[in-house]
Amino acid sequence: MALPNKLRIRLKKKYRGYALVTGASSGIGQELAKELATSGFDLILCARSEDKLNSLSAQWRGQQKIKIEVIATDLAKTEGVLSLLEQIEDKEIGMFIAAAGFGTSGNFIDNSIEEEVNMLRLNCEAVVMLTHQLAIRFKKQVFGGIVLFSSLVAFQGTPYAANYAATKAFIQTFAEGIAVELKSHHVDVLVVAPGPVKSGFGNRANMKMDGATPVEKIAVPILSALGRSSTVVPGAQGKFLTYSLRLLPRFGKIKVMKIVMGAMTKHQRTYENINS
Repeated sequence: MALPNKLRIRLKKKYRGYALVTGASSGIGQELAKELATSGFDLILCARSEDKLNSLSAQWRGQQKIKIEVIATDLAKTEGVLSLLEQIEDKEIGMFIAAAGFGTSGNFIDNSIEEEVNMLRLNCEAVVMLTHQLAIRFKKQVFGGIVLFSSLVAFQGTPYAANYAATKAFIQTFAEGIAVELKSHHVDVLVVAPGPVKSGFGNRANMKMDGATPVEKIAVPILSALGRSSTVVPGAQGKFLTYSLRLLPRFGKIKVMKIVMGAMTKHQRTYENINS
């Protein structure tokens, strides 16, 4: 699903310079980076796997006359975030896409606390640190676009993904606030709240996501919304679930999400019951 030419022109004119994409080696981050490469953006690709980033860089550079820089670092570690900031210090960046992140699922007390804390650091702490520094630069430039990622689960407590949902609720609220603060400086902030997406996320989170939206259908709605909206819900399934939940009181939303997430994580609890 390619970007319409009119959208490409608008994005290039408004967010000139490099586009920094974290989580660029897979999933939504990779798909967004690919669309930006096709649109002629110079890219800074960030993820843990240098091999994957180099492979993508060689592929996209071969198709487009663009500059691509690769930065392999672990953003779940403070030193990884600081390393990224140091390496982009002298680059003109016009767009920041914070797609790095992961989820956990199942009963919170059965999960590894190290994994839960690492998720908190990557999904929240790294996003705040990077957004703070880039927003300061964008304010001085008087232009810039920031794309952050919440989730369908961000709008209520979500059993069987409690901590993950909490990290996304933080991002949703954070993005909504800074969108207002930065608007007068001509800096656009968009928060993306997708439903289930076929992106490799489900495998990492150990969830079975039947009927998930193909990742190829996600990038265009996201980039189309940047500069025109503060929140976007891409994908038909995500839209259906989000708008269906809007009329329910909060406790009702939690009950519905218990059913939804319960179906996605049923295999985990069945295995636990058999082996308990």
